[in-house]
Amino acid sequence: MIDLIESVFLRNSLVVAFAVIGVTIWFSYFLADKLTAGRLHGSAIAIALGLLAAYWGGTVTGGSKGVADITLLGGIGLMGGGMLRDFAIVSTAFGVHLSELKKAGLAGVVSIFAGVIVSFVVGAAVAVAFGYTDPIAITTIGAGAVTYIVGPVTGEAIGASGEMITLSVAAGLVKSILVMIGTPLVARSIGLNNPQSAMVFGGLMGTTSGVAAGLAATDPKLVPYGAMTATFYTGVGCLLGPSVLFFAVSALF
Repeated sequence: MIDLIESVFLRNSLVVAFAVIGVTIWFSYFLADKLTAGRLHGSAIAIALGLLAAYWGGTVTGGSKGVADITLLGGIGLMGGGMLRDFAIVSTAFGVHLSELKKAGLAGVVSIFAGVIVSFVVGAAVAVAFGYTDPIAITTIGAGAVTYIVGPVTGEAIGASGEMITLSVAAGLVKSILVMIGTPLVARSIGLNNPQSAMVFGGLMGTTSGVAAGLAATDPKLVPYGAMTATFYTGVGCLLGPSVLFFAVSALF
């Protein structure tokens, strides 16, 4: 019986991966609803559980791919790999229109570029503070601080190592979780209670998952507005990271 179950899991590894992720998300939203009354979004709990699972998987197996190193969960490596990630980026880009961005006005446009540049500078400064002097490493980590999607895209474009790309993803995840948790806490004090402010907020923060989850915990009606500019933020970051920002860092280092 055990051999049969193992054979089914191995032959349908990607299906198993979707099932495991689905159960994890359901459990995360259950915890968010029952323990925090929705104040902490389920996405934040799901990401935290994923990070803990990755650590546990690496510790148990001694591998470098987290739970994907466990034979029965090997499909998670494919599900979380570059193929589906790039597909998600492309599909997201096809879902937005420049005409929609105009609704945010000049403030929305400025917030997108300001958010990308400020996040990159902060991330790059942290990288330098930790002793990195290679322009490729600094740019990759800085791009990760923009979002955990911009980091890998930039790193792969400029030839960064796997370790640097991993660090960029970690930086982006930390930012995403902080935005998820912090948004409902500061929403009232910063006037985050209308579509216009949500657009500017999405442009400044940029991490689509963090902004969407944070706004959902604040006011679900604001989610589409914040997510719209956050999506453009990701696109702008993917364009500027391996080009203008990389050249700027190369000129300095």
